[in-house]
Amino acid sequence: MVASCGARFLVSQSCTIARSVSTTPAVAAPLLPDSPRIHLRLLPPLPLRFPSSSRGLSASAPRASRAASCSSRPEAMDTVTPEEKGPPRWRPMCLYHTQGKCTMMNDSSHLQKFNHKFSVDLQANTTKLNCLCSQDLDYFLILDLEGKVEILEFPVVAIDASTADFIDVFHRFVKPSQMGEHRTNKYIEGKYGKLGVDRVWHDTAIPFKEVIKEFEIWMISHNFWKKELGGSLHRAAFVTCGNWDLKTKIPQQCKDSDMKLPSYFMEWINLKDIYLNFYKRRATGMKTMMRELGIPLLGNHHLGIDDSKNIARVLQHMIADGAFLQITARRQASSPNVEFLFEHRIR
Repeated sequence: MVASCGARFLVSQSCTIARSVSTTPAVAAPLLPDSPRIHLRLLPPLPLRFPSSSRGLSASAPRASRAASCSSRPEAMDTVTPEEKGPPRWRPMCLYHTQGKCTMMNDSSHLQKFNHKFSVDLQANTTKLNCLCSQDLDYFLILDLEGKVEILEFPVVAIDASTADFIDVFHRFVKPSQMGEHRTNKYIEGKYGKLGVDRVWHDTAIPFKEVIKEFEIWMISHNFWKKELGGSLHRAAFVTCGNWDLKTKIPQQCKDSDMKLPSYFMEWINLKDIYLNFYKRRATGMKTMMRELGIPLLGNHHLGIDDSKNIARVLQHMIADGAFLQITARRQASSPNVEFLFEHRIR
């Protein structure tokens, strides 16, 4: 039973904005809005947005005692108090809303504390897209899993390949299938408790099999994949920061969940390899790329939905710079081996 996201907010459920400092001259991020203003006070958890393109869910809040129904409104109009002047302050996403389970959409205080427009931090400035190259794909699906033992969080951010515009987001917390309750609770407290979102995880997490079913419905709704045809994605590809997510973790989780590895997980784009071959410099991770490109970090590192958003911002920047994205790794359904397609790649 999903708890209402209104009763009392956990003070610990706050997000800080870390500004990355580059040792080399900062490169302006052509696609990104002005960096958010830093506030010294603690901020509560995060919000989001839904489909806005023909080409082409919802968040976080406090404990509550009453059961709640899902909000069917895709992206809410956040209220702005009269005293707010200038650019709106950065607010964390409502993690109930990102999963379609926020029940506080009529609560003005909740809307002032939490963002419910995922697109706010992913606005592409089309006036600066001077170096765009034609992409072979129509959509990029940024995936960044969380969970070392089993998958605990499954976020995907969809970006239009031709314009770098944000399309939609899919986000679910995942309940382990093999870990016992005591071990799971201890693990969640250690990982998500320090971020202040452990309550949201317990309220919303569902088994991996259910996540995949809902994810497939989401993909079909955007024409990213057609179930009746099976096979790979339709004019789309997953983008990851490294190979671990799709080379190692998804196959492991499918085995733990007693299910066959879906055919659309057979190939992907490792953004590290694209970055290496395009900029001619190595980046060991997301934070390195953001620092070198002059992109400020938003939200909590190692909260999957925040990392996916930040990786998407790196991708937007690279598209604007003229990077061409193509598949970097592929496996066959008949073999567990992965073929890496780039000669120069991050190992």
